[in-house]
Amino acid sequence: MGSARFVMWGYPAGKAPAFQRASRIHIVATIGIAIGIVVLAGCVWTAHAASDYPTKPIRIVVGFAPGSGLDVSIRTISPKLSELLGQQIIVENRVGASGIVGTDIVAKASADGYTLLFTTTDLAINQALFSTLPYDPLKDFAAIGRAVNFLYFLVINSYLPVKSIKELIVLAKANPRSLSYASAGNGTPPHIGAEMFKQLSNVDLVHVPYKGSAQALTDVISGQVQLMFVNTASSMPYVRAGRLRVLGISTAQRVAAAPDVPTIAESGVPGYELIAWTGIVAPRATPPEVVRRLNQELVRSLQAPEIKEKLLAQGSEVTPSNPELFTQLILSDTDRLGRVVKTAKMRLD
Repeated sequence: MGSARFVMWGYPAGKAPAFQRASRIHIVATIGIAIGIVVLAGCVWTAHAASDYPTKPIRIVVGFAPGSGLDVSIRTISPKLSELLGQQIIVENRVGASGIVGTDIVAKASADGYTLLFTTTDLAINQALFSTLPYDPLKDFAAIGRAVNFLYFLVINSYLPVKSIKELIVLAKANPRSLSYASAGNGTPPHIGAEMFKQLSNVDLVHVPYKGSAQALTDVISGQVQLMFVNTASSMPYVRAGRLRVLGISTAQRVAAAPDVPTIAESGVPGYELIAWTGIVAPRATPPEVVRRLNQELVRSLQAPEIKEKLLAQGSEVTPSNPELFTQLILSDTDRLGRVVKTAKMRLD
């Protein structure tokens, strides 16, 4: 339409006069400067907001029920974290679908540091356990830092005539599918840990899933099921009472809480390691300044003597880390544990 106007005024089509062309350049330049100012102002505002963080209460979502190990851990840590951040921390349980409900809420939350997820190994394994997820566990989150590990004993009932991992493997190979193992449910870390044990030691055991660890542990003690991978804190009272026998611990190295218990890896199953790690993640686009502040105060909280003492009493191993190391752990366990799940053909949908 501009060219037609120039023709009517006596200029050839497409040939605007110099002052008209200059005017257009000026307008474009002005618009560009205005956009730049808006973008710069937004960046300055974001940086300012991040430097002032936090200015209001912070919500930490837990995808499991009140009283679960994950819930107890974050409620132990959060008072000190709240003190260091200078803001109230609200722990919110959003239960469902092996942690997926709570995880999805945080994946879709504003990336401003005010909605966080206290997560565990399910973040890494759910991709293999479910055909579809409403979020991408590797792309939709920014790692803040690791918190504690839950450790597992391989326990057997006192009626089973073995005293070591090697003797258990010999017995299982001599009598395929004659031994059964309990778990707290399909797809749980104890289930995955037992399947990893089967794959690495080349034995065939029968899985008996329960709805939670309490009944499973009861049936192992009574002899209805022969063995189980179980949280160290849950099983320790029965071990001390002689009602359960510990053959090994699931960590890569021996732990201070049970220095006389050999690792499964050193007991004839090289490469074996099972831990249920925990940590805090945020929506992916959370500003780096906010991530750094949260990590700094999380590490300080975990290193506080009174918090560390409580966590150790709960049977947890305190394992603070920076965001980069936590990211690497999530990636490596997504691959390592995912392969165990796929080999065992586990599915939860």
